[in-house]
Amino acid sequence: MVNEFGAPPLAAANRQVVEERLKEAREAGGVQETLKVEFRGNPLNVEVIDMPLMQLFYNPGTHRIRAQRSHDPEKDRALDADCWSEESQDYLHYLLTTLPSDPAKRDPKFDELIESLRNFKQLEPGLITRDGILVNGNTRRAALKEMGETTIRVGVLPATCAWPDIHAVELSLQLRQDRRREYSYINHLLAVEEQVALGRSLSDIARDFHTTTPALERDVWILRELHELISRSANGPFSLRLMDFEDAKEKLFELYRAVNSEKNREMSAILKESRLAAITLEFAKTDVRFIGPDFQARFLDQRLPEALKPKVPVAPAAVTIPGLNRTVPSAGPGVAAARALTDTILKLKAIEVAGDKAAPGQLIEATKAKKAIEEAFDEAMEFAGKDFRLRKKRQAAPDRVLDACKDLEQCITDLVMARGSGSLDQEAFDDALLKMQAVMGRLAVEAGKSTQLPGTGVTWLQAAAAAVQQ
Repeated sequence: MVNEFGAPPLAAANRQVVEERLKEAREAGGVQETLKVEFRGNPLNVEVIDMPLMQLFYNPGTHRIRAQRSHDPEKDRALDADCWSEESQDYLHYLLTTLPSDPAKRDPKFDELIESLRNFKQLEPGLITRDGILVNGNTRRAALKEMGETTIRVGVLPATCAWPDIHAVELSLQLRQDRRREYSYINHLLAVEEQVALGRSLSDIARDFHTTTPALERDVWILRELHELISRSANGPFSLRLMDFEDAKEKLFELYRAVNSEKNREMSAILKESRLAAITLEFAKTDVRFIGPDFQARFLDQRLPEALKPKVPVAPAAVTIPGLNRTVPSAGPGVAAARALTDTILKLKAIEVAGDKAAPGQLIEATKAKKAIEEAFDEAMEFAGKDFRLRKKRQAAPDRVLDACKDLEQCITDLVMARGSGSLDQEAFDDALLKMQAVMGRLAVEAGKSTQLPGTGVTWLQAAAAAVQQ
């Protein structure tokens, strides 16, 4: 369902100003500036005019700051109550100037935009309705306002433009990968969710967003997991927010690939919980990669302080699906333990994010407990990393032999082809074989030193090398 925000207070005055300035532009002669947009599924060239900056309104439905609105719940509620009030418009202005991942901080990219406008002026027009609502160019309007400018160049949508058109046009302009300043990742996910809720197929959305259906399937999966994490993080009046995961994009991508690559259902669930815990603790992507299904049991449990180990109730062997009168096996103890630890971390993080809103004692206790868990994770991941690198080293030699086999198989094909065309360089081929003989002799020696109980393959290699030397 599309949000309807009604018309702003200056709608009638803005319509009059728009009509006057459109008329002036048409009567001025010369080539009139236009802006090409997609309107109701078709390309449309709209006329561009200058509009008084202070008469325009930020779009309360803009996807650019959808997730960030929760930064100040009181102002967010006021925005829902009256999105056109001065207080609400000031809040939207503030959010447009801040970091998507932390609205308490100013976004350096916003200051870069101000510098660009100062040096090169406004290169691209914004886009408004005739009521004066900014469909595109909200951030540019915020920048020009802070610069003290009095006007902004904007294209004007048709008089019949309604709220469904406003949302559709904004998405067509902003949620494409070829835009210079993309929406934040979480706001992109929310825009996808909104389109799915409207009943659109992923293939249609993918075409509009210039992406692929598998990429959108990943996005839908990730947002579903994030919604569940936020629900699980509820700790009294506090909980995490979507924007708290703004900087986890690449880690969530790798989580999706890892979980879907693990064929064992229980191992996949354990892997997901352990990595979500590390992502919530904001560990680096390169560290999170070391977390496998056995991470908690092999490396983490022994390092967690006893007081912080979650108490996992004994689960029944099977659970009944409500309404279907069917039972399915319950999650194993490994899944339950991993999930309980993730829940603990989520609740501690919710208190930490709440900051001054939490009681001082509660905040100190949560911060201390979270730090202890982080230290346990850090040490566990160090050992998991060593184990990972050791396994890679163990697998390196076999992998190289397999690669050499593939090259030799290709060599056989090349020999057949060369024989048919008479193009084989026999001397060069013979020299290459002699080099292989020498290499295989050294390989046989090192293989004998490295294996205490030689198998059939190593025995063959040693025998072949010995036979060549005779």
